[in-house]
Amino acid sequence: MSVRVGAARIRAALVTLISFFVLAAATGCAGGDDERPRVVVTTNILGDITREIVGDEADVSVLMKPNADPHSFGLSAVQAAELENADLIVYNGLGLEENVLRHVEAARESGVATFAAGEAADPLTFHTGQDGGPEDEAGEPDPHFWTDPDRVRKAAGLIADQVTEHVDAVDEKAVRANAARYDGQLADLTTWMEQSFAAVSENRRALVTNHHVFGYLADRFGFRVIGAVIPSGTTLASPSSSDLRSLTRAMEKAGVRTVFADSSQPTKLAEVLRQEMGGDVDVVSLYSESLTEKGKGAGTYLEMMRANTSAMAKGLTGA
Repeated sequence: MSVRVGAARIRAALVTLISFFVLAAATGCAGGDDERPRVVVTTNILGDITREIVGDEADVSVLMKPNADPHSFGLSAVQAAELENADLIVYNGLGLEENVLRHVEAARESGVATFAAGEAADPLTFHTGQDGGPEDEAGEPDPHFWTDPDRVRKAAGLIADQVTEHVDAVDEKAVRANAARYDGQLADLTTWMEQSFAAVSENRRALVTNHHVFGYLADRFGFRVIGAVIPSGTTLASPSSSDLRSLTRAMEKAGVRTVFADSSQPTKLAEVLRQEMGGDVDVVSLYSESLTEKGKGAGTYLEMMRANTSAMAKGLTGA
């Protein structure tokens, strides 16, 4: 055997050993007999909500890091192993986690309890055409239910039910107490949002965003979504020149000069729209698809919603 062939075989053996130990470590960490019960959550928004409910009763592992885009997020081998060794998986569903759902389905087929929060929160359907134009995705479910805090209240209560039913060794009274406390905070959030949006006059309650993400907020608080720079419910789509022309006409018709853009996405498309309309367009940054790191503006769901509400109210009133 030549030296070259021998070295190649040694490298191959080392790669095999490393892969074995990585997977073994993932399985051991996620499912060892002496480990605490584990809830795995896909998105960081749902992760924050679930942690508020679970408290210290179980470990909550969140797959998506701060500022992750759920539409494009993909799992590592270690994270896939976490899913298959969880006591409960909480995910959004409705097509949001496009590259993760097959792993969730595989875990479900292996016997892991799963809960699709979006599917249980009275989902709305997309109407993604520009105002007065065709509705490209009318009838498709909208996964962005968290922009309505009342729907989050419903989902949070159902998460508490799932935890007490499927996660062994948790103190049900503690979980219910956590859920009740958080429900009160969500109710206070709704009241505060209503008061904040009361300053926005009826003729200014028209929204334009980077992509269609605030349909639930509009439905709950009496706004009208007239269009989006990306006429889709996913950040993976791209606008055509005709899309931009349709949106420009809709904005001019409605007298809208403000575009709300996702803070975790480049605002290049919104800037293009600003150029299309002669420069007189304000671009306001919002947190829509993901939480930020702690202390960076939207470290929790409650913080995200309050920041967005303040920015939207200011952007629409010019205050």
